Amino acid sequence: MPPKVQQKSKEQKMAAAMAGGKGKKKKWSKGKSRDQVDNKVLMTKEQHDRLHAEVPKMKLITVSAVVEKLKINGGLARRALRDLEEEGKIRPVLISRAQRIYTRNVAEDNED
Repeated sequence: MPPKVQQKSKEQKMAAAMAGGKGKKKKWSKGKSRDQVDNKVLMTKEQHDRLHAEVPKMKLITVSAVVEKLKINGGLARRALRDLEEEGKIRPVLISRAQRIYTRNVAEDNED
């Protein structure tokens, strides 16, 4: 048989119970929040120049890539890509309801 453990007195048990307490409540996390970006809804002259200079040289051109690069609104980026396509600077690879993917127009580069 194991040796007997000394029992605590009632006063000692009461003091231990009072000292413990409930502790702090668990704090719920607020979740991951993304920084709000303030993209422009109108293009400046500088952004327009960058659009015509940089975007036709990109291999993969999507609306989100243009939004990130030029810090413009998604609707403005869609419209700009449509205009570049009409000018013949970029060509569509995939056009679906949800996503439009373009690439640079390499046939135009070979003609120059």
